[in-house]
Amino acid sequence: MELKNTLGVVIGSVIAASSFSAFAQGQGAVEIEAFGKQYYTDSSRNIEDEGELYGAGVSYFLTDDVSLGLSYGEYHDLTSDEAGAGGHKDIKGNLTSLDAVYHFGQPGVGLRPYVSAGVAHQSIGQAARSGRDHSTFANVGTGVKYYVTENLFAKASVDGMYNIDANEAEWMAGVGVGLNFGGGAQQVAAVEPTPEPVLEPAPAPIAEPEVAAPEVVRVELDVKFDFDKARVREESYAEIKNLADFMQQYPQTTTVVEGHTDSVGTDQYNQRLSERRADAVRDVLVEQYGLESDRVNTVGYGESRPVADNSTDAGRQINRRVEAEVEAQVR
Repeated sequence: MELKNTLGVVIGSVIAASSFSAFAQGQGAVEIEAFGKQYYTDSSRNIEDEGELYGAGVSYFLTDDVSLGLSYGEYHDLTSDEAGAGGHKDIKGNLTSLDAVYHFGQPGVGLRPYVSAGVAHQSIGQAARSGRDHSTFANVGTGVKYYVTENLFAKASVDGMYNIDANEAEWMAGVGVGLNFGGGAQQVAAVEPTPEPVLEPAPAPIAEPEVAAPEVVRVELDVKFDFDKARVREESYAEIKNLADFMQQYPQTTTVVEGHTDSVGTDQYNQRLSERRADAVRDVLVEQYGLESDRVNTVGYGESRPVADNSTDAGRQINRRVEAEVEAQVR
């Protein structure tokens, strides 16, 4: 009775300390249950095997899956095999168990199979003599719980019991109902509907600035020469300087100075004369007006490229010339 009262105080204290406003399964949860089991004893006890164990228990979930439970039950309808002077003897007794239980599956409504292991102390009357027999058992078991709700469950179990003191094996099969409360399993928050996306007006296209096409600037040179001469006339220096100034302004430019003659004389002589006329203009550009020599090239065409009629004096004067052209792009 003292052990039964102690268990009652423990169960009552746990229930009182637990908040029913936090009903949930999982780590930190507490379960209380009431059970009834059919008890099958070893034949050496001389006890008929139709007795029952009725009791209650309390468990605490160390994790979402592992619980540690303490239970207490009392035997009923146990009688001795052999009738004595007063008939079959009623056997009284009780069983206190401490079991660790591993639950499969996830916390929540539905089935959760489990396995268990632990120890138990049995105090039970004896068929052949007075007094009680006290034994220590090693327990193993399996079963299934069905959670009707988060908090209410029913269970069925089978327990194997090994009597360490008597080296005997016994077993029980039973059912129970219980309550689960006070756990820490997180409840799934209601998912708020995702608001419809607000379509913002597409930004107006940004006009790219127009890039102005580069402007081409050009300077042309046309220097005339006296008959059979390659000396630059004084009046031609201004035009040559104009070309030099343009090339100084646009230092990326280069030019080719082209020499020409009229048709008087042999082709070989006129070829050499056209080259000397081109070299003369180049020397003025480089030596007098400071252009880099690698920017000014020369070529002679002799009498091969006339621009006027060589049968007249005026036409031959036009053909005795040096030409050059320079282009540059500006933005």
